[in-house]
Amino acid sequence: MMEPHENSHAVVDGKVRTLDEALQMIADGCTLMYGGFGGIGTPPTMIEGILQKGIKDLTIIGNDTGFPHIGIGRLVTAGRVKKVIASHIGSNPNAGQRMEDGTMEVVFYPQGTLAEKIRAGGVGLGGILADVGVGTIMEQGKATVSIDDKKYLVEPSLTADVAIVHAKKADPYGNLVYDKSGRNLNPLVAMAGKFTIAEVDEIVPLGDLDPENIVTPGIFVDMVILSRGVNWEWVWEKKPASE
Repeated sequence: MMEPHENSHAVVDGKVRTLDEALQMIADGCTLMYGGFGGIGTPPTMIEGILQKGIKDLTIIGNDTGFPHIGIGRLVTAGRVKKVIASHIGSNPNAGQRMEDGTMEVVFYPQGTLAEKIRAGGVGLGGILADVGVGTIMEQGKATVSIDDKKYLVEPSLTADVAIVHAKKADPYGNLVYDKSGRNLNPLVAMAGKFTIAEVDEIVPLGDLDPENIVTPGIFVDMVILSRGVNWEWVWEKKPASE
């Protein structure tokens, strides 16, 4: 029988850390990118930790602003966000109100363009060319190029100081497996953070994950924490007022 290597504990622990250690990477005023779609796939324990720690003045980048008390929407509702870059905010009236009263800046991109800008940031590209928005207010102030007589907007890529994602499983090296629609933008977001934190429902031993099922390789993940589970009520779980 082989004797354990003197550094075997490092392999066992790998990138697994505590919530407190993860929160040390997020500071007031930083740019925070997050996975999720209407709260599904958004890391609940990280959101709760940010709220409890009082982190504020965030610039957040993601598909949407969740709902008032679901997902990233909890940070918006609490007034912790100064700027949002997203594809829509319609499911969160608090985000709309803050935009209207000028307490939160909102920058919109079409969903596909936003996803590609994040992907470009993750793979090290300076930006993408998009024809969506040509001839509209989206074109104002942006560089354009013509290829084969077709005009495109030059859309710079997006990255963030910290990216937070939610996955179903991880191993100690940070290889990630997602759960159905919870995958959404998470793989793209995981690539685009200068420091990426993965909150996962289960941490399995090294070698337990089928390599064919790994969506995000651990090379993109800097830290893994164990999730404490969703701590909000989903919209579809709410009972009618008559009950």
